[in-house]
Amino acid sequence: MTSKIHLWMENRVDKDGFTVARATIEKRNQERIFLWYKVPVEYRHLLTKSCDPFVVGTIFSAMGESLDLIVHGEVSPSLLRNMDEFQEAWMCWLPHRYSKIEITADVEKEQAKANSDAAIVTFSGGVDSCFTAWRHKKGACGRLKQDLQTGLMIQGFDIPLDQDDVFKRAANKSKTLLNSLDIEMIPMATNFKEIGRLWTDTHGAGIASCLMMLQGGFSKGLIGSSAPYNRLHVPFGSNPVTDHLFSSDSFRILHDGAAYIRREKIREISEWQEAWKLLRVCYEGTEHDRNCGRCEKCIRTILSFRVMGFGLPECFEQDVKDDQILTLNRLQDNILYYLEEILCQARKLSIAESWVNALNKCVKRNRRALNIEQRFIHRIRKKVAFRTRLRKLMKGRHNKQTQLI
Repeated sequence: MTSKIHLWMENRVDKDGFTVARATIEKRNQERIFLWYKVPVEYRHLLTKSCDPFVVGTIFSAMGESLDLIVHGEVSPSLLRNMDEFQEAWMCWLPHRYSKIEITADVEKEQAKANSDAAIVTFSGGVDSCFTAWRHKKGACGRLKQDLQTGLMIQGFDIPLDQDDVFKRAANKSKTLLNSLDIEMIPMATNFKEIGRLWTDTHGAGIASCLMMLQGGFSKGLIGSSAPYNRLHVPFGSNPVTDHLFSSDSFRILHDGAAYIRREKIREISEWQEAWKLLRVCYEGTEHDRNCGRCEKCIRTILSFRVMGFGLPECFEQDVKDDQILTLNRLQDNILYYLEEILCQARKLSIAESWVNALNKCVKRNRRALNIEQRFIHRIRKKVAFRTRLRKLMKGRHNKQTQLI
């Protein structure tokens, strides 16, 4: 029991108008935790009887602790095959963090495919999810178009589980957005983030596991892209390289929209008036159901609208000032890329307003700081690698001397 993780799927429980699907996860030293997903009871019939979502929800914990995963229930053999390839990718990216583990199940059985070809998308009300919903519902993606019928909004990711009122207000906005496209919205809550590992690694698995819980009514789940193909950030929890490996033969996970940069996504949804009013991109503000207008993500979203001449959308209460741009600090490479792309477009359009100069100063300062930090980290890693090689060499010499004695 100490070298494995055991997983049991429990009976569903109906309580207070909700249905909870839960699994018991037993780790080393018989420590037990629970992974659960909760939906309104009227959607109970959509919940899968398979353990597939729990396998996806547990994979990073098992890999991170180098513990084989034993599933006491049904798992799709096609998902298990994909999980082997999924592990290979993440081991290549982060060999110091994750190890290859074995996944076995009491029963390997493919699940029956849903009767329809309907698709469901995770929907937060942000640019990426709005873009995916808009283009598929409007048929703006050619042969890639999916029969998108439902949006899934998840509590427990950007909106914490203890903020029910906040989630209800944000969900009402998302429901209005989706209903304007004749798309239904299903709310779900999960404790995945609370029991998981590093969020930047695991959020794709968390999103996919939520979609997979509802495969009783859908054959495809869509995840809106974060970064475009020409600026992929791997390892990153959700990406077009490994997201599709969360699929089984009966339920496909599709990473959608990676051919578009963020500014292009905003242009595509510019005709969607409800999105201008209700778009929700902020996750750093104190009120998670609205945009604070001051955090990095709010600022770059406002500037993305501004650089295309759209002005300030109604979902933001106030515009961004130059001094707010200048106060942005400690920005990582992926964020700097978004700001640099806005700056490049502004120069291309010969925009000479003061905010462009402020953005240029902000980007240069943060890029210099990031380069210094990366050089420092590189030197540290070289020293650690040298000391590791030295210890191995000294250990080898010691062993030879012991053998001679």
